[in-house]
Amino acid sequence: MRALLVVNPRATTTTERSRDVLVRALESAVDLTVRYTQRRGHATTLARAAAESGIDVLVTLGGDGTVNEAVNGLMTAPAGLPGEPAYRLPALAVVPGGSTNVFARALGLPRDWADATSVILDGLRDGRHRVINLGRADDRYFTFTAGLGLDAAVVRRVEQARLRGRTSTPGLYLRAAVGQFFTGVDRSDPPMALERPDEATAAGLGTVIVQNTAPWTYLGDRPVDPNPDASFDLGLDVFALRRLKVSATAKTVTQLAWRSGDQHGKQVLRLHDLAEFTVVSSRPQAFQLDGDYLGERQKVHFVSVPSALRVVC
Repeated sequence: MRALLVVNPRATTTTERSRDVLVRALESAVDLTVRYTQRRGHATTLARAAAESGIDVLVTLGGDGTVNEAVNGLMTAPAGLPGEPAYRLPALAVVPGGSTNVFARALGLPRDWADATSVILDGLRDGRHRVINLGRADDRYFTFTAGLGLDAAVVRRVEQARLRGRTSTPGLYLRAAVGQFFTGVDRSDPPMALERPDEATAAGLGTVIVQNTAPWTYLGDRPVDPNPDASFDLGLDVFALRRLKVSATAKTVTQLAWRSGDQHGKQVLRLHDLAEFTVVSSRPQAFQLDGDYLGERQKVHFVSVPSALRVVC
């Protein structure tokens, strides 16, 4: 079995020594090649080339951004065989190496990279995998979440802070969220609308969160889960807020942090198991996929992609 290990050398929870241990462990189970990413987007190039070369398994060591890039490389590789992508493309194995690792944890993998590696090795030896759906936003795939508006603007603030040398922590996200809400949001004129085929348009939305699985994210060990019924086996779920009034938004955020799925009220829109929809905005909105900020958009078309990927877990 041939495998490529794509390593983000800036992964926050691993060291050179631990990476050496991982390589030796994988070499005991597969014919392994190791490549290191050198810039943003490099994992996409490496994954696409690996799929074209006919490898059996792509292993990533990094955070959710590395996983997202690798998945996009796999999904945009030329089709070598007919049939669903999950069975014509290499399987994906994810070793958690980032600060949050939402995708790996949503798959049920341990947070610790060494424990997760043991699970992956057992899966490789037993031929065990899971087929999951993916989301697609225009021409880019995502594994667990996408967002427009407030949540994406928070991601942007966190990325800017990390470029200044800050460490990604739950506290950093909380401070970014508070700062963005009180200084960077026009709460009186929500600009977005959600359009679905043969359904009434939901207008006046201030932020839109899309989930391909549950939870949406984690604060430390605590899952944050606006749509607890979201699943890798179903379509996309949506959680959106209308007017971002201080009192109503504070109540909703508190419910999110302590009682996932318990948000309600006329300011909350929740939709389950959607095959496709479009979010449009009267002005540019911050946009994120899998926790990576991707600039601003005024229109994004979302699609659920069934049986898209095999994952070793």
